[in-house]
Amino acid sequence: MKLNLHQLSDQSGVPERTIRYYIQLGLLAAPEGEKRGAWYTSAHLSELLRIRQWQDAGLSLDAIAGLLQARREPPLAPARPGAVEVRSHLIVADGLELVVAPERARLTQAQLRSLFRAVQAAYAGLDRTSDTD
Repeated sequence: MKLNLHQLSDQSGVPERTIRYYIQLGLLAAPEGEKRGAWYTSAHLSELLRIRQWQDAGLSLDAIAGLLQARREPPLAPARPGAVEVRSHLIVADGLELVVAPERARLTQAQLRSLFRAVQAAYAGLDRTSDTD
């Protein structure tokens, strides 16, 4: 099946401008071919309908991007004895350490730093003078 942008829009109920925006965001694959000769396939239509379904269910575009990314990436195999993995350690305080396997957590270095800052801030905000909950 070969569809032009107008046909894809008609069949999906998604405006052409929105389709272009989804391609720009990486939510939808670019069309086959180039310029005026570009076309879309049934896979594009299926993906577009799935995105629309998730939006109708209340998911944000960021959440949808996460779901699509998870579908594209193969799942990580569980850690096995003897496996070597890189870990990031944050010493929050004496006796308190946060250990993260960034690849397993699927965190970028920027996200990891942000997480560490948030943990440090949360710990600093704890009232450690009282014994009651």
